[in-house]
Amino acid sequence: MSASAIHPSASIAPSAKLAPGVKVGAFAVVGEGVELGEDCVLHSHAVVSGPSRFGEANEFYPFCVIGGDPQDYTFAGEQTELIAGDKNIFREYVTVSRGTKKGGGVTRIGDENFFLAYSHVGHDCQIGSGNLFVNAATLAGHVTIEDFATIGALSPVHQFCRVGRYAYVAASTVITQDVPPFSRIVTERETKSFGVSGIGLERRGFSPERVKTLQRAFRTLSRSKLNTSQALLALRRDFADSDDVQELVKFVEAAERGIVK
Repeated sequence: MSASAIHPSASIAPSAKLAPGVKVGAFAVVGEGVELGEDCVLHSHAVVSGPSRFGEANEFYPFCVIGGDPQDYTFAGEQTELIAGDKNIFREYVTVSRGTKKGGGVTRIGDENFFLAYSHVGHDCQIGSGNLFVNAATLAGHVTIEDFATIGALSPVHQFCRVGRYAYVAASTVITQDVPPFSRIVTERETKSFGVSGIGLERRGFSPERVKTLQRAFRTLSRSKLNTSQALLALRRDFADSDDVQELVKFVEAAERGIVK
């Protein structure tokens, strides 16, 4: 087994326990009461606070804060902890809070979870293994995530909710009730086009005539009673001299997932 490799600028608390093979990068911080298993890696500026215990081969990216104090008004410095298994990945700016006394005192994380940048795990959460937390996925306190679930980008999960195994929560979906296992949960989409970005185009140097031409083209595309194919034919015919409109036509023709109207 290789010895731990610690950068001279890293801060390691006296009570921290580092197993063989641990690597701690420049300006990273390992706090009091932290236990890191074999082959854990803290990249530069990562912060791991305690009391917290981690298994083997966890990876902490710059500016994550793992094992911090719970974000709870009633917390008064009680001895609470975070316990995590093996091979979890905590990307940049991920935050994970320890438990609270009223919530059982422990936040738990299993094995091989992937926390993308800016995702958050609140106090007293209980997380299984093999889950994916996409950017800015947010768990309030006391949330349970079972195994192999996906929490989409910018999706908040209300406190005390449960998400079952293999569930998929799509991006920007607000969860306020339990999510059954194997299910796919998607919020209603009402994204609409409001025509040409006239002011923005003018600021980019478009003449009033170019903007008006694009406005007419967008009305044909989005506001007429023509379907998309019919609208594209009309745009090719009626705006043949406009490079802007022809660029729009080519873009729409290449769309594989439809366009926002």
